[in-house]
Amino acid sequence: MGLLCQRCLELLLDIVNFVKRLSSRIVERIKECMVLVRECCCMKPKSFKVRHLYEPVLPNHEKQAAQEFLNHLEAGLGERQLGKETLDALRILAFSENADLQQSAALYYLHMSQHMTAKLPQEFLEPYQALLQSSDLEVQQMSSLSLVNFLLEGYLNKELVVQVGLLEPVLELLESGDSAVQCNSCACIMMLAVSESNREAIGIAGGIRPLLTLAKSYDPRVQQNAVGAILNLTRSEHIKSILCRQGALPVLILLLQSPDSDIQYYSCASLGNIAANADHHEAMMEIGDKFLLRMLVSLMSSSVQKVSSQACLCLNNLASNAEIRTHIHALDIIHLLLILLNSSSKDVRQASITLLCTMTHPPGNMNAVLCKELLTHLVVLMQRERTNPVVVVHAACTIQNLSQSENIEVIIQSQCFEELLQALLDPNNEEETLQYLASCLSELAKHDITRECLIDKKDKGLIRCLVKLAGLVEHKELSFHAASVIKQLSHYGKISAELKFLIKDVQHYLMCFLSHPELRFQQLSIATLCTLSEDTEFSTVISQSQLKEQLEQLRKQTEDTQALLRLTLSQTESADSTK
Repeated sequence: MGLLCQRCLELLLDIVNFVKRLSSRIVERIKECMVLVRECCCMKPKSFKVRHLYEPVLPNHEKQAAQEFLNHLEAGLGERQLGKETLDALRILAFSENADLQQSAALYYLHMSQHMTAKLPQEFLEPYQALLQSSDLEVQQMSSLSLVNFLLEGYLNKELVVQVGLLEPVLELLESGDSAVQCNSCACIMMLAVSESNREAIGIAGGIRPLLTLAKSYDPRVQQNAVGAILNLTRSEHIKSILCRQGALPVLILLLQSPDSDIQYYSCASLGNIAANADHHEAMMEIGDKFLLRMLVSLMSSSVQKVSSQACLCLNNLASNAEIRTHIHALDIIHLLLILLNSSSKDVRQASITLLCTMTHPPGNMNAVLCKELLTHLVVLMQRERTNPVVVVHAACTIQNLSQSENIEVIIQSQCFEELLQALLDPNNEEETLQYLASCLSELAKHDITRECLIDKKDKGLIRCLVKLAGLVEHKELSFHAASVIKQLSHYGKISAELKFLIKDVQHYLMCFLSHPELRFQQLSIATLCTLSEDTEFSTVISQSQLKEQLEQLRKQTEDTQALLRLTLSQTESADSTK
């Protein structure tokens, strides 16, 4: 080392003088510290072995639990898999502070979830509390995945999972920084939300906001499960309102543009459920100046059939609003719907006829040309789906919606009218389906051209069918509409002649109508009797039957009612005059 400069020498002299001025006590303390440092193990020769790693000492009960775990893995999932010994071992491992032991428990649950074929007992849910709340990422991943597997296979009661307190730790995992954990926890919420009570619990526990955040994740798996969970939550009216208040609508609408068809489907279905409540329509239309309608119409043409059908169903719920229906018409949707009626997918066909039925609801702006084109496509669907009640019902309602005066001739001359009559005569159709068919025919029968067409057919089977349906008074709407058609046709002598062969059945339903508590049934029965009485044979039969007695009783009741009305009116007038 070279000589020190003058400045450095002066500094060292200052230090020496400073040390000399220190008290003897401090000097002694410095010496003591130096001695301790020299005696430290780090100052020992290099040959001295030092343990650099901490090796935790496992308590005996944890050692036994770990050994039990190994034994079970070696034995496989036999009869002992759900025994008390297994449960005790899992409890110890799960609640251990040792991450390796927790991983062992999580791995065992994962192994069980992939190989079990029986329900998981309630007591086996207890270790999940510790595993889901573990600070070890692998434990979180494995335990959340095993819970997903158990729920997916139906080996866990969904309400029980929430009741034992596992909802909160699952919701906490939604905010994990790991995409696998987020994915699994979203999947858990999606399956738990199948239950109505669980949906309410998820809303109360604050699970909606983190799900909306994850619905915007860059990981498509996380997005899928998050939006799938939101879809199940939208099956609750209360939760739908919370979702809308917390900003779900813009998120779901933007997700309609996702390149992932599953995300498109979940988003579309969620919006459809929300749109089922008309209170949300205004808010849905405000986003992007009816951007939702344009996106849904675009998705109707999707090559993914479930997306196409769901877009139709969402639009159908929105189209229940007459103002929104007008906006949808402006997007030239009818021609697109006519194409979808011939789709290779049954779901798409059903969804498109459902939306078409709603879009033709008056005022549907259907001129004769468009009506004829629509009927041409509709008949193909009716012939293809004769046994499908969804198609038959909505086809009948669509024809009824089109039955304005300017379209009646086009309807009657179309093959759709023939298909309508054949469906009414089909014994395989249920009462609900027949109700809509009879309602449509009743509406059409108000027009002369329809009645003339039915008379010219001389279809005895149709008359017998109508009388039979009119007698089904326990299905009052079906009965009423069938009887209305009979009343419309009874003006014609030829129909009266056919009814003579069924006079007992006609008397039966007319008697039921006269004693019916609803006034419209009584009025229809009386109007039908008036028409039938124009025929001498019918008049004779009526005069000799209980119908005459029932009519007389009804007349007396009417007179008594009129007398009471007159009395009430006169008293009211007297009271007014004394004021």
